[in-house]
Amino acid sequence: MKYDYLIVGSGLFGSVIARELTQAGKSVKVIEKRSHIGGNVYCEDIEGINVHKYGAHIFHTNDVEVWEYVNKFVEFNRYTNSPVALSKGQMYNLPFNMNTFNKLWGVVTPDQALAKIDEQRSELRGKKPTNLEEQAISLVGRDIFETLIKEYTEKQWGRNCRDLPAFIIKRLPVRFTYDNNYFNDKFQGIPVGGYNPLIEALLEGIEYETEVDYFDEKNKWDSLARKVIYTGAVDRYFNYVHGKLDYRSLNFEHDILDSTNFQGNAVVNYIDKEYAFTRIIEHKHFEFGVQEKTVITKEYPKEFEEGDEYYYPVNDTVNNRIYSKYKKMAEQESKVLFGGRLAEYKYFDMHQVVRSALNTANKELGK
Repeated sequence: MKYDYLIVGSGLFGSVIARELTQAGKSVKVIEKRSHIGGNVYCEDIEGINVHKYGAHIFHTNDVEVWEYVNKFVEFNRYTNSPVALSKGQMYNLPFNMNTFNKLWGVVTPDQALAKIDEQRSELRGKKPTNLEEQAISLVGRDIFETLIKEYTEKQWGRNCRDLPAFIIKRLPVRFTYDNNYFNDKFQGIPVGGYNPLIEALLEGIEYETEVDYFDEKNKWDSLARKVIYTGAVDRYFNYVHGKLDYRSLNFEHDILDSTNFQGNAVVNYIDKEYAFTRIIEHKHFEFGVQEKTVITKEYPKEFEEGDEYYYPVNDTVNNRIYSKYKKMAEQESKVLFGGRLAEYKYFDMHQVVRSALNTANKELGK
């Protein structure tokens, strides 16, 4: 066997674990189905702007070790995620905070805002929420639900909120401060120059190939390494023997505009159903760009179809039951390790992917 490890997929999980195994003296080969490395964090240079090709990615974490780890490879800027939402012609701050409540109701103190929310939550009269609409109202009341949640969520999931399970919104971030920072994490930013330098640094000196479909010649690839680390879709690996797992996907529409500043913010959510897209990303604002042109991306949610990119797992009862069967099969594979959002059928933030990869590497190396 030529390698100790064959890693299928060059996203964050695959790239981090490739680096850790290589550092430990193991021979590693990475193969990637796409024409580029980096998975969904890949950035494309358009008009000198680092365009997040597969949607906005903002790194944030409270995990000091993870933050120090990624900063060994690249420098991060000071970008702070402060999205805004357009609803019924009005702009609102996200997450829900005192600026939002003041715009909605004219309240100016936290006590006034809390009293308003408590008054509106009471419409359920202690009833246990049975769907997403009731769950949202039980958390933030009717006005916020109707103005900032309902139509956006129905576009995102392609279903009426009354037909969506309550667990999708286990909690909603509500802040009784005038703070527009979306994340509470201690560390936050975007790599200077985009995410490509991070992936390139992680894979420096490591053999990799792009435009390689593992399943086209699975036996050949398996024979080259002592172990395989698989980061693709877990149901695909087992040839869908228990059925296909459900996902939501996205379409992106990228436009180059002869403008220095289209919307004044990196992320603007479009709540109303009159807009088929859910948000517009203006990429230059992630890195405080001053280019003469700008690039915007409209994000359209859609039902997953064969050939689409996997984005959001539909972790309802039916799909979780199916995944549990695949998980048992994965645990019985002595030569294959499964990791990352697709292999574990779980939505991960980037810092969680890095942490999972580090933990998996340490376990594999007996640390």
